[in-house]
Amino acid sequence: MNTSIIIVNNLTKRFKNITAVDNISFTVEKGEIFAFLGPNGAGKTTTIKMLITLLAPTSGEAKIDGYSINHNPATVRKLIGYIPQMVSVDGSLTAYENLLLMARLYDIPSRERKHRIAEILSFLDLEKSAKSLVRTFSGGMVRKLEVGQAMLHRPRILFLDEPTAGLDPIAKRNVWTHLQELKRSFDTTIFFTTHNMEEAEEVSDKVAIIKAGKIAAIGTVAELKEKTQKPAATLEDVFIYFTGTSLEEQGNIRDIRRARRTEKRLG
Repeated sequence: MNTSIIIVNNLTKRFKNITAVDNISFTVEKGEIFAFLGPNGAGKTTTIKMLITLLAPTSGEAKIDGYSINHNPATVRKLIGYIPQMVSVDGSLTAYENLLLMARLYDIPSRERKHRIAEILSFLDLEKSAKSLVRTFSGGMVRKLEVGQAMLHRPRILFLDEPTAGLDPIAKRNVWTHLQELKRSFDTTIFFTTHNMEEAEEVSDKVAIIKAGKIAAIGTVAELKEKTQKPAATLEDVFIYFTGTSLEEQGNIRDIRRARRTEKRLG
């Protein structure tokens, strides 16, 4: 029985003379927390945009729970939830109003909306803040609400782009507590990117590292550590081993500005 919920075969994306994603193949199993890591410009965001059907591949194929991103994009979009790095909730609305708006966008039947919203607010411990304006929320509360928006239509897979960027350590742990509970309670598959190697090491069932558009390594954290042949290796050691660059070296002014904007928006 095939338990792979994401199957990527020879996926490629070219922009004129630039190959952003170069003939990659991998699988993600149902219920996994899958970390997709790599230096800036390695192809992470382009890959995610293809998998969530925002960007058409140049060649190759990917299937989400058996449905082709090329031939069944509308069905794929119903199966997934997506949380971008930048804030995607409306600060001028209450938490309840944000969720109600998303319920309408997802075309959830009106008779089910109230129950679904109440269920999400309870799951995320946001019941007491349901009628509060989102602009008064802490960064951690904003991220939890975004998780709630993405979960309203009960997707099989959540795609998250740096879900805890700009959050303090307590808020990060709180967000991941709820994401891991989603995995346990609903068998939700979580596909995420991050530059925080400690975070990825702590929560991931499997890790893929992409470099210059190609998959450089894939496996469990333990398997990848073993390949470095370095005693007491960390996931950052693994990252350096397979990409040839440290997290500090691959940073730039644009990334610093982006991180600061995110921190400002999340409070």
